Amino acid sequence: MDLALYGEGGFYTEGGKAGRRGDFITSPEVGPLFGAVLANMLDAVWRDLGEPSTLTIVDAGAGPGTLARSIRAAQPACLDAIDYIAVEVSEQQRATHPDWVTSVDSMPTEQLAGVIIANELLDNLAFRLFVMDGGWREAYVTSRPDGTFAEILRHAQDVDQLALPGVQTHGSRVPVQQRAAACVQAQRALLDAGKLLVIDYATVSTVGLAQRPWREWLRTYRGHERGVHYLREPGSQDITVEVAIDQMVACVGEPLSVRTQRQFLQRWGIDALVAEGQRVWSEHAAQPTVAALTMRSRVREADALCDPNGLGAFTVLEFDPEQR
Repeated sequence: MDLALYGEGGFYTEGGKAGRRGDFITSPEVGPLFGAVLANMLDAVWRDLGEPSTLTIVDAGAGPGTLARSIRAAQPACLDAIDYIAVEVSEQQRATHPDWVTSVDSMPTEQLAGVIIANELLDNLAFRLFVMDGGWREAYVTSRPDGTFAEILRHAQDVDQLALPGVQTHGSRVPVQQRAAACVQAQRALLDAGKLLVIDYATVSTVGLAQRPWREWLRTYRGHERGVHYLREPGSQDITVEVAIDQMVACVGEPLSVRTQRQFLQRWGIDALVAEGQRVWSEHAAQPTVAALTMRSRVREADALCDPNGLGAFTVLEFDPEQR
């Protein structure tokens, strides 16, 4: 998965990206409304911290920097205090970051006060894959003489330590997301004060994943369409896996809150922003300006961001700083 996404010839190395001209749409690419709602939340955190002169925002998995631009465009009260760190592994995507952010390829190491945002990051992190075959066996990837790839199953020495589900139907599969859990744990440990937001498509339990067809939760995308089997045509498509919340909790601890994206956006004022957009458009409809047209688009954007069958069903986990 690392090689297929970030290695030589990998999907993100060769230009795969989010956006209408890319391969898939994430919430920031729907339009500026998502960033405007997050700006409301950032103001609340800033005020809770006593309106410090510096509020560090870490955008973990920043892609082309769309979220940063939207937050800045929203002009939050805390804007002058924001120190924005855009973390993106792909050199090609870092090249598109705005010049006012600190653009880096890895997470900071010094503790910070502010907000860490991991929006659709965990689903791209490599995971272990287990298959029920007379017991849980681990799937490995091997290369064939013709250059194609195949799975081979092996016994895992640590299988008894992984809290895998009990016996399931033959052929059932589950991901073991140790890297994703370690990522959340490390991000939480970075916070001296503030909040960690983890936003992704997720399911409550690993058992739930075992009982579903595996191609529902291990997916590929390219050109805004579902791709082919994850071992075929590596480097030509994105590979994503649904996040098992119980695995994150077992490693990191209970979050402050678990909401759908729709509930989260409503919590931070999306309805008021849409109402404002409708009012501004009504006032300028006879002689529309670019700003008025942008306001008008908020209705459409809100529908997409809150769609219970789409982005609105994503899960938002909020964590406070690690107890010390």
